[in-house]
Amino acid sequence: MLRALNVVHVLGLMLVVFSTTYLLPILAAWIYGDGTQIDFALAMAMTFAAGCLMWLLTRRYKGELSIRHGYLLVVAMWTTMPAVATLPLLLVMPGLSFTDAYFETMSGITTTGATVLTGLDTLPPAINLWRHELNWVGGMGIIVLAVAVLPLLGIGGRQLFKAETPGPMKDSALTPRITETARNLWLVYVAITIACIASLKLAGMSWLDAVCHAFSAMGLGGFSTHDDSVGYFNSPAIEFVLIVFMLLAAMNFATHFLAWREKSLKLYLHDTESIATVSVILASCLGVGTFLWWQGTYPDFWAALRHASFNLVSLATDCGFASADFDKWPMFAPLWMLFLSCICASSGSTGGGIKMIRTMVLFKQAGREFLKLLHPTVVNPMKIGGQVIANNIVFSVLGFIFLYFMTVVMLTFALVISGLDFISAFSGIIACINNAGPGLGKVGPASNFGVLTDFQTWVCTLAMLAGRLEIFTLLIIFTPRFWQR
Repeated sequence: MLRALNVVHVLGLMLVVFSTTYLLPILAAWIYGDGTQIDFALAMAMTFAAGCLMWLLTRRYKGELSIRHGYLLVVAMWTTMPAVATLPLLLVMPGLSFTDAYFETMSGITTTGATVLTGLDTLPPAINLWRHELNWVGGMGIIVLAVAVLPLLGIGGRQLFKAETPGPMKDSALTPRITETARNLWLVYVAITIACIASLKLAGMSWLDAVCHAFSAMGLGGFSTHDDSVGYFNSPAIEFVLIVFMLLAAMNFATHFLAWREKSLKLYLHDTESIATVSVILASCLGVGTFLWWQGTYPDFWAALRHASFNLVSLATDCGFASADFDKWPMFAPLWMLFLSCICASSGSTGGGIKMIRTMVLFKQAGREFLKLLHPTVVNPMKIGGQVIANNIVFSVLGFIFLYFMTVVMLTFALVISGLDFISAFSGIIACINNAGPGLGKVGPASNFGVLTDFQTWVCTLAMLAGRLEIFTLLIIFTPRFWQR
């Protein structure tokens, strides 16, 4: 019980920190004069007051958290922050239900990019910026931010970082101190975001669009300021810029940091996972572009390659931008793109899904099993990038893959039972659990998740949360052993 109050104490501090994120939309509301300053100021005050109250009531219970309570804090944070973030939406859009508002903010913070809102072009600029800021903050993880800027929290920083960081190999630190590691990752994240904003502005976007789409691209969130997403701009230059930065965001940020620290691009050549990610995506762009041209979807090869490349990169990296209604393409293309969304993002990136490193481990393990059938006594350690992968990591990956597919199956059945057609249900769950954005059918790029019932919306919300927390972190708190002393 006392440890649980420690979790409440830290969560209160995190709410205080989170309240500062309202400053940016307040500034935007003042600049654009959209009349939402009071709403955001009220939301900021309410969040700050709630955080302070939680902190004050539990200040006597401040202390070190165990790994178990680190997981509990991560789940508490990722369910509480979206609830708090609904305040501006509910204040500015009184017709919006809490279910839809929570879906929207969960989609933002988990960097899914699925939306229930229409009329994005006419939303107040501050509201649009708020949605995209959620993408950006959620991209690297609010836990990592808190550990980086609040080293005096007095909590187990390494345990929290391990619980939050995506990927199966979480014990490798860039620097001896976990707070310095988190801070360095954020510095790289901010630097690349600034470069993306400048590039989008030079490519022809307004400052608001450039900031919002840069936030989405770096968080691989996929929110847009327009109902037609990136298709609104119809600009090859903008699409090219976004492709470059989506690929950067889909790579391990530890690699970006090490390359910056060593002042050398050679480190990217030693990152086996990133090479595999980029290779699979680029080969798929060429293949799908050729397929669409062959099928006559576009009149010439270059038009087919342009639209195939942007939409495939967007979905494969789990970003979720769209420049065309790919739901109308021959079925092979969108299904292949959804498949890539499951595997292509690197560990340590802002993407979701299984991750490329797990895919590589699974592929290598299949090869080991074939060899073992032929030579039962052979000793064949798994190696990726010249490093031996311990068997406990292999078993962890196998367990994750099983839970991943079982979660997809069960949640898809839940949507089908509720009356949704199979393609919409399956693709919607894949898009949500991979934090990838649009699906197919009723939740395709030409529509959005606003067509779902409240029950279906909550099922997709659960899928987004499970995907962002990589399933284990969420499900472990529902096991009886977790609550045993």
